[in-house]
Amino acid sequence: MHPDSQISATLVCWGNAWLTGQTGLDEAADRVERQGGPQLVATAAGDTPLRGFLADLRVEGMKSLRLALPVAGDPLGLTGPPSFNSAAIEAGQAAIAVLPGRCLGLVPARDRRGSSYAGVRWGVLEASACAPAVPSLAEAEQALTIAIREATDALTGVEGPLQGHRRLHTFDDGLAPGYPARAHRVAALTARLAAALRVADDRGLTSGQIAARGHALRDLDRAVRRARVAAHHALNELV
Repeated sequence: MHPDSQISATLVCWGNAWLTGQTGLDEAADRVERQGGPQLVATAAGDTPLRGFLADLRVEGMKSLRLALPVAGDPLGLTGPPSFNSAAIEAGQAAIAVLPGRCLGLVPARDRRGSSYAGVRWGVLEASACAPAVPSLAEAEQALTIAIREATDALTGVEGPLQGHRRLHTFDDGLAPGYPARAHRVAALTARLAAALRVADDRGLTSGQIAARGHALRDLDRAVRRARVAAHHALNELV
């Protein structure tokens, strides 16, 4: 997937809204397709539409969806096994379907066929049923506030992460209905910060400035990813 894509986040928040009765399956699937185009899931029986796959999982007792936003060295939201972790880290994201006694990992990949078809094809891998070590929304928001302050202090006198000549664009359509206001606020902030991190530019800086900037932005990126995961899990904290 393109590093800017947050298709897994969209699937998780709208899928959880559907599972908790805040919206219908068609609306949830439409929201995911609005962002990424047609959605197919690679199953043992062949490719199947995402909405049908989700409906089947609910019949099996799916309780919730979790979000993983891992990078190399920081497998945020992952608990194994290695095959799933590797695929999710390569994609930079994954959704985890929580079922009775087991979990399934869904890893997105671009699906292009010919000159006109562009969608997403989800790979399905067994995932560990262990709960991931992710912060609560309150913990993540506090850590994000500290990271913003520390990054601001570290970048004083160094070119900031935003470059005024570039327009920021986020791919986050906001959280789904039913999420608490705090989660909406944190998700909106992480979307803006993620956009800022994407356009960070080291041109014209000294090696020392680049090192200082890189350390500050890595810490901020870590806090942003944790806050985004926590925001998308917040609906599950309410049930």
